[in-house]
Amino acid sequence: MADNPVIETKGLRKQYGSQTVLDGIDLELPKGSIGLLGPNGAGKSTFIKCVLQLHGKDDGTVSLLGQDIDRHGRETRKRIGYAPEQDCHIPGMLGCEYVTYCGELSGMPFEAARQRAHEMLDFVGMGQERYRKVDTYSTGMKQRVKIAQALVHDPDLVFLDEPTNGLDPKGQAMILELIERIWKESEISVVLSSHLLHDVDRICERIVIIAQGSVVAHDTLAALKQRRKAEAEIVIGQGKEALMAALANKGWPNRLLSNGNVKVEHGESSLNPLIAFMRDNDFSPLEIKESPDALNELYLQALKPGSQPA
Repeated sequence: MADNPVIETKGLRKQYGSQTVLDGIDLELPKGSIGLLGPNGAGKSTFIKCVLQLHGKDDGTVSLLGQDIDRHGRETRKRIGYAPEQDCHIPGMLGCEYVTYCGELSGMPFEAARQRAHEMLDFVGMGQERYRKVDTYSTGMKQRVKIAQALVHDPDLVFLDEPTNGLDPKGQAMILELIERIWKESEISVVLSSHLLHDVDRICERIVIIAQGSVVAHDTLAALKQRRKAEAEIVIGQGKEALMAALANKGWPNRLLSNGNVKVEHGESSLNPLIAFMRDNDFSPLEIKESPDALNELYLQALKPGSQPA
């Protein structure tokens, strides 16, 4: 782990009445692009709001950019940007006025805030629309203006909560490309919170999976994808028992599925060795289905009731 994590939590806990929303979150996250992944209601937004002191925590400690938020929360938040899931616009304001105002709220002088606002509106691809009232914007434009206001004060760390919500595939792709540039071009660390595996898989170097208020997996994207052995599902009409015995003799664990197919852990980087093995042993499968992406399987497994941290 990095010597200087941008986010560090120990025993972070939050309850609403009798419901435990965050159940002792321990995390240490380095600089970079970080995906906060989990289903709706998993505790992702609550986690963000607790570390930003928008909600009070019930227990635990939080450090952002090396500073304890209980002692240095206000000064630390000046170095952090936040685009919440819900719209946070001020009706009647033009887009450029709104982003400028957000810069002033962060402590910037008006002229500097105005100049920086136009730079960030250029960055997110807002043209003449910046001179329209924010409440007339489409969903995609509102998402882009939220990102602009989160970046206007040149933060070191930015939290983006479900930034692709409500967008069509083209709009989602545009927003994800924009978010990817934040880290790669500006070296601003990004925490992307999403319930969509595709979003974080595409642009994040490190992924934290949260389910039922607990961290059930946390690692680099590459390491998470390699955690599970490569598997395949073999569709075969005759000779299932002989096939299973041959696979076991080869050292490949296998089992018969409820649909009558054979699931095998072949442990290879491709299906070619399995195909060659079956050909050499005179097995004639109707189909061989490669297992889903390992990260996808890990995510689905993590969301099952009673999942334990990986």
